[in-house]
Amino acid sequence: MFAAERRQLILEMVRANGAVSLRELARVVQTSEVTVRRDVRALEAEGLLDRRHGGAVLPGGFTRESGFPQKSHLATAEKTAIADLAAGLVEEGEAIVVGAGTTTQELARRLARVPGLTVVTNSLLVAQALAHANRVEVVMTGGTLRGSNYALVGSGAEQSLQGLRVSRAFLSGSGLTAERGLSTSNMLSASVDRALVQAAGEVVVLADHTKLGSDTMFQTVPTDLITRLVTDEPAAHDDRAAAELQALADQGVQIAVAGAGGGPASADPSPPGRAARRDMPLPGQRRTHAQQLRGAAVLAEQGGQAERARVADLRRR
Repeated sequence: MFAAERRQLILEMVRANGAVSLRELARVVQTSEVTVRRDVRALEAEGLLDRRHGGAVLPGGFTRESGFPQKSHLATAEKTAIADLAAGLVEEGEAIVVGAGTTTQELARRLARVPGLTVVTNSLLVAQALAHANRVEVVMTGGTLRGSNYALVGSGAEQSLQGLRVSRAFLSGSGLTAERGLSTSNMLSASVDRALVQAAGEVVVLADHTKLGSDTMFQTVPTDLITRLVTDEPAAHDDRAAAELQALADQGVQIAVAGAGGGPASADPSPPGRAARRDMPLPGQRRTHAQQLRGAAVLAEQGGQAERARVADLRRR
């Protein structure tokens, strides 16, 4: 396929969906992400689209919010892997809040199997995913329906959350940066998300790689209130996404990464009913002495004089 044909196809995909990841563009035009990135830069230079970390959006994407039909087709494999990982954080009998979004909808589908769970949500899609779960109680907020994302917003939603206390909030958004935290393009959605955060003991953000480094109009969760980020593996050459993850980790956010191919990043088996999870050493991150000691001890248990000597050396430091 010639460059002009590729770029026209890329532009048509972005116009149809509002935002498309580089991985998806490369898959459709049947070329490498490196080539797609060059095409996206060329189209941006012509003012036809804007680049975002890991993808491309229509010009003015800082304020534009894609509707549910567009979002539901973006990074679907990554969202599935993230949802699998996040579901493993939820315990039987727990009470949680789940915000609106296509990734949280994927999470809700997996929560239907957790007995004794109580889920408070402002999302019709989350509630629908749990509607036939016999052992899960669903509590919906009040509010006014936003048709673009099937979420209840406004003062009615916020007032219904007053006095509520749950263990965790699971939230998504339009962008995530270490500087501002989680953000979204809609003021009413941001206000309800902030109320959900106030009701929770800790905050878990679900964000695929296309949202890393993107900053939108309304802050929902500042970085210092984010307990954990569940995301997917950035591309090996995406240094900016890796740097953003490192900056989030430096500010105390726990990072759990799902495999980019839809599977967990960790090859270690998980307990029954739990998705495997990896709390990163991030790309380029140096491990602490304690981490080195734990890793060497595992090897020593597997046998070998060299490994046992290494453990002894680390303990003497």
